[in-house]
Amino acid sequence: MRLCRFGDEVAPQVGFFAEEQIIPLTEAVNAFTQSTGRRLELPSSAELLAFLPPDGVGFSTARELAAWIDSTPLPGVPIATTQLLIPIPRPNTIFLLAGNYAEHIREGGGMAAERAETFPYVFMKPPSTTLTHSGRAIKLPLAAPDAVDWELELAVVIGRRAKHVSEADALSFVAGYTIVNDISQRRFRPNPNRKKREKDAFFDWLHGKWFDTFCPCGPCITSSDSIPDPQSLRMRLELNGDVRQDASTAQQIFPVAAVIEFISQMVTLEPGDIISTGTPAGVGSTTGTFLKPGDVMHGSIEKIGTLVTPVEAEAATR
Repeated sequence: MRLCRFGDEVAPQVGFFAEEQIIPLTEAVNAFTQSTGRRLELPSSAELLAFLPPDGVGFSTARELAAWIDSTPLPGVPIATTQLLIPIPRPNTIFLLAGNYAEHIREGGGMAAERAETFPYVFMKPPSTTLTHSGRAIKLPLAAPDAVDWELELAVVIGRRAKHVSEADALSFVAGYTIVNDISQRRFRPNPNRKKREKDAFFDWLHGKWFDTFCPCGPCITSSDSIPDPQSLRMRLELNGDVRQDASTAQQIFPVAAVIEFISQMVTLEPGDIISTGTPAGVGSTTGTFLKPGDVMHGSIEKIGTLVTPVEAEAATR
């Protein structure tokens, strides 16, 4: 089951997502009643967690409705005529992983360690300023427009409060999966006249992750019951129609369950939190190919969909 938020940001709607169209939840309920004579009771919420496992009060009913739609195709809203919205508009936290694919580490000149020899590198982005709707442009920042890169990533949406969970149980805390493009400024160097300090390179890298719009997310959430194994999904990113990343989540050093276990030992994960699980090889910095105004990225992950991200220059403000 794939669910999305769409339409007006002030009064968003919930719908069942397909590649070319959205079936609004309310219209699907009405069509079901007319066809079967049964009235389904669903929450009036526009929050997708209400319809997703493990604790969404409307999950079982939404899943029944989704199965009925699969056998009874309905006309919907063409995606090209509406605005897809961020699936989880204000998560408390966005966690992201660095260096979770060996080939990506190697393409950057590093040496990939075996899982038993290391631990996940986790950082965060501010949700309120970085999250960007599918189809909405990212902005090349005025402060550093010239080395902005893409990173296609599988993102996990937490559905149940999680603390000290085991890897064996971790997937039972997942509501579903979506797509993140971890946009990164590769060469941002605050204060060119600075006095060098030991940790400058690390903070340069970290600051390059935080610019406004630098976390496109969507187009939908696929419920966790529809992806029982998140370690077998094909990933593909195209820039202006050219394939740049083509990989599988099977290549992750730390699988989704291990990442949840690791973070939950330190931080209480809350419903709606997003964990983006790292990017495979094929980023632009390897070839010196960086984003420019007018570019369009299509980031696809099997069983989820395609996150479309145009690129614009940030406008000067007064």
